Amino acid sequence: MKSLSTPLGYLGIEAFLRDYWQKKPLLIRGALPNFTGLLTPQQLTALACTEDAQARLVTQRRGRFELQQSPFTAKDFKGLSKAQWTVLVQGVNHHLPSAAELLKQFNFIPHARLDDLMVSYAPCGGGVGPHFDSYDVFLLQGMGHRRWQISTQADRTLIEDAPLRILKDFRVEQEWVLAPGDMLYLPPHCAHNGIAEDDCMTYSIGFRTPAYQELAEQFLVYLQDRICVEGMYADPDLKTQKHPSEICPDMLKQVEKAIEQVRWDADDIANFLGCYLSEPKPHIYFDAPGHPLGLAKFSKEIQNKGVALSLKSQMLCHVNTIFMNGEATHAVDQDYELLRELADNRALPALKTCSTELIALLYQWYQDGYLNTP
Repeated sequence: MKSLSTPLGYLGIEAFLRDYWQKKPLLIRGALPNFTGLLTPQQLTALACTEDAQARLVTQRRGRFELQQSPFTAKDFKGLSKAQWTVLVQGVNHHLPSAAELLKQFNFIPHARLDDLMVSYAPCGGGVGPHFDSYDVFLLQGMGHRRWQISTQADRTLIEDAPLRILKDFRVEQEWVLAPGDMLYLPPHCAHNGIAEDDCMTYSIGFRTPAYQELAEQFLVYLQDRICVEGMYADPDLKTQKHPSEICPDMLKQVEKAIEQVRWDADDIANFLGCYLSEPKPHIYFDAPGHPLGLAKFSKEIQNKGVALSLKSQMLCHVNTIFMNGEATHAVDQDYELLRELADNRALPALKTCSTELIALLYQWYQDGYLNTP
């Protein structure tokens, strides 16, 4: 698959981040020249029928949308020729090595922001209706052609009782037909509507934008296992109250003083973010190797051939701490540099020299199914 240095065409990364990222839409013709997709419609529907796939089937009959969620069987996709329909499969990069490679084209955005690669297929007329998303997305066209209509409207009123978040009053401001290799970038909350012009597939590279409320709630969950507030409530000088139902000032002051003992700092925030953002989604499971290598043979393998992350693994780094699938591990300087390279590139070449501590850590991840030997 030939491409320019980035899928941004001749627009530089700095210019894109300065002028478009999280600001306004951008159409890029020929973002990935000669790109026609990574799998066929039949392969995508087969993937939608696998046990651990997250997939949706959207059908439209007489202007009304219907939604079905995975799991699916092949029978679910029969008899759809008379309807306008779309199948969407999340996390294709967890199943397809070429999809994981495609995501590397977008490494100019930090891995902590990456969500996944969703692939959709629709015959002529298929789509999911006008809507908006709360995240950044690159819409890369595979086979076929899709008409994209967009709007920066402030009105986000949704159709009531619809199974999808469909805008009630969508006002088209711009539209284009994307051909294979073309790409459209949309910032959060930019309303859009994609309609298949023929049998077509779209590759959606999504970047998460967690709400502060979500982060705050999860940080409190993170803290509950890491705080220690000494002592117990006591009131040896208790006095009678005119109104026994009232919470007395002494109790308030005592509890306030106890809660003030809860503290956190920048390291706690970084550790929380690393664990939280690398935590696998609930439906993701890792398979341990069926016939695992012994430690000595594993060590020889990685010294000769290196290692690669499992397609499902998410790995982040911060100041000598490695976050692998929600777990934090401290590493010494030399090991940290190698592990950061693994996180950056999702693979390491032959490790001719590495510490016994690093080998032991990689071996544990290998046993957990987090990484593989080539």
